Amino acid sequence: MFSIGDMSRRSRVKVPTIRYYEQMGLIGAPERSEGNQRRYEQADLERLMFIRHGRDLGLTIDAIRELLDLSGHPDRPCENADRIAAAHLSSVREKIASLRKLEAELERIATHCQGSTVSDCYVIRALARHELCADEHERID
Repeated sequence: MFSIGDMSRRSRVKVPTIRYYEQMGLIGAPERSEGNQRRYEQADLERLMFIRHGRDLGLTIDAIRELLDLSGHPDRPCENADRIAAAHLSSVREKIASLRKLEAELERIATHCQGSTVSDCYVIRALARHELCADEHERID
């Protein structure tokens, strides 16, 4: 049996995040000790590690929830897991393409400046006047 602190150290997931995952139903409510402390089993730790790895890969909570559900049915076909991974891969590729555009624009702005003072600074002008940008770009979260 593990305390929530043990779970946190072993999984590298912060205690408030573990509690959040419990509230979201990703981790079942653990047993409680006589002192009302959470007591987790090895299976809970493995599930938490699964969740953390999924989050490290950028999967959404909903995708992880679906993958957790699938993992509980080992005889089912894996096409839904493949679909989730493929959709996420597509999303990652779109973000990479956007980041490349953003990188190119930032490089262009940063190397375009010939001014010696802020009043002549191309970076400041480009930020103030979007039409000076070579391409459309957007913030990537």
